[in-house]
Amino acid sequence: MAVSLSKLGIRPGDRMVDVGCGTGKVAIAASRVAGCVYAIDRRPEAIAYARREAATAGAGNIEFFEGDAVDILSRIDRLDAAFVGGSRGLSDLLDLLAARVRGRIVVNAVMIGTLHEAIRSMQRLGIFEEAVHLQVSRTNSIADGVMFRPLNPVYIIVGGAGCS
Repeated sequence: MAVSLSKLGIRPGDRMVDVGCGTGKVAIAASRVAGCVYAIDRRPEAIAYARREAATAGAGNIEFFEGDAVDILSRIDRLDAAFVGGSRGLSDLLDLLAARVRGRIVVNAVMIGTLHEAIRSMQRLGIFEEAVHLQVSRTNSIADGVMFRPLNPVYIIVGGAGCS
């Protein structure tokens, strides 16, 4: 999450969207810098959980929306940054974000198909900057020693306005 937030380059006062907000961790972290965060998820249980987490964290500058991101975002005219943690309708979503986001768009993917679709869509839109493959391993006891056990990798795809 720290790498993705860094790639977003959120500045004080920015308007940012977290699409596929899940537990709300990215939205909450972004809210510490951004002026306003829009957190969107199609699952009611995710929105309910994220709302509780935001309240516990004292993050009062997050607006939560349940539903399809493309429908919701069509009512928001200006964004400075966008984080995408979900992959449903990614190509259409990136089309919309490319037209509305003035800064960076960051997509996190765990599936190679999503990685490919995000890169291909961003290249088509002329906004692709880079993709980062992030792999973390943690120590694990084995016999009388210690080994590193890899965790599932994440792909961070970065695009931005004015790139090509």
